[in-house]
Amino acid sequence: MSERIPPGRRSDYRAFQTITTRWMDNDTYGHVNNAVYFSYFDTSVTAYLIASGFLKPTDGKVVGLVVETGCRYFASLSFPDIITGGVRVAKRGTSSIRYEVGLFRNDEDTASAEGHFVHVYVDRATNRPVPLPPDLVNALEPLLV
Repeated sequence: MSERIPPGRRSDYRAFQTITTRWMDNDTYGHVNNAVYFSYFDTSVTAYLIASGFLKPTDGKVVGLVVETGCRYFASLSFPDIITGGVRVAKRGTSSIRYEVGLFRNDEDTASAEGHFVHVYVDRATNRPVPLPPDLVNALEPLLV
């Protein structure tokens, strides 16, 4: 059995997005349901891409499709926590990006959860992979680790 990798710290990430938990995020056990963490990951990355000027959700010619995702849980989140999603780029390919996101509860410095997803960028009309657009490459430069 391999040794468990410890949770990351805020300093491991490059850009941050505040996310307010909602009452409906909690499950019957009193904490955020595991599936909701993936929406927090998506919100963190999408907010960065919109703020950078690259992502135009309704009319951009290139869109990112999620082809892989995963999460490691370390501590529970629950309503009414305030979450900070830290974002970094671990790998940039020809048409794909591996985003990594740490979720930090309130003012804590250690991640409650860490996850990743891989976007393959495709032409919106054909759904076929395309090379990463230069404006996306430029927008992601500050996130590279």
